[in-house]
Amino acid sequence: MSETMAARLESPNISYVSGVVLVLLAGVFWSSMGVGIRLIEEANVWQILFYRSIALAIFLFCIITYKSGFRPVAAIRSAGIAGVIGALGLVAAFSGGVYAIQTTTVANAMFLFAAAPFLAAVFGWIILREEVRKATWVAMIFASIGIAIMVINGFAAGRLVGNLSAIGSAFGFAVFSIALRWGKLEDMLPAVFLAGVFAFVTAGMICLAKGYSFALPRSDIGIAITLGYLQVGMGLVIYTVGSKVVPAAELTLLSMTEVLLGPFWVWIFMGESVSFYTLFGGSVLMMAIAGNALSGLRRKPVPVL
Repeated sequence: MSETMAARLESPNISYVSGVVLVLLAGVFWSSMGVGIRLIEEANVWQILFYRSIALAIFLFCIITYKSGFRPVAAIRSAGIAGVIGALGLVAAFSGGVYAIQTTTVANAMFLFAAAPFLAAVFGWIILREEVRKATWVAMIFASIGIAIMVINGFAAGRLVGNLSAIGSAFGFAVFSIALRWGKLEDMLPAVFLAGVFAFVTAGMICLAKGYSFALPRSDIGIAITLGYLQVGMGLVIYTVGSKVVPAAELTLLSMTEVLLGPFWVWIFMGESVSFYTLFGGSVLMMAIAGNALSGLRRKPVPVL
């Protein structure tokens, strides 16, 4: 790797406070997904994924090109097999996420997406032989209760498939996380770029096979493209920068911004209500996540920079 590339890939010289602000802002970007999908008029999950993935891949290619000193191919190849596996996990996460929001409430989908860290902990324990703290096991039990409440309620409300798709999306994100840890990849952007390419190809092939038209209302195409470069792409870039100076346990807490704001935006702008069981189950899940993160902070005090 050249000195120029190495210099561009080094951790940014930002303060802890700036890192926190960036991670919170990333959550705000990501939380806009529900509103974006709700504004779609005609496009189905594969048509949305097709245009969103094109925008995401182009945006990240430009970012990677700059960061790598205009050697994007070398940077992308450095992701290796771990990057490919992680990218495939993200394709499942992307498609499951869009379908979930189209078929269940945004609150249900967002809360269930939040189960990804616990799934990653289990996979890390099984595949990577990583130690799982007792506090995390306890948190996972409570998280499972919260998830069960939402899934059972979804079954009663006729939204079981949407809820299961959200869990599938969380599964895909967990695979992505484990692949990065297995490959010891510090920069996730090349893997996400590959996910954009794989998702674009997959969605395109499914659209052709199913006869779904690429000719959509301009508003649908515009929203899907905006979700690609702004909601996913820009959110990911600023999260990557901020995460360099914010400890992992705090990242878990700060990332809850996405889960909490997602239902809020659709309630404010779209009038979408949230059921009691969704709020109850989601609250149990959020408390489990927060409790696990806080226990991690108590175990390893973090100095304020």
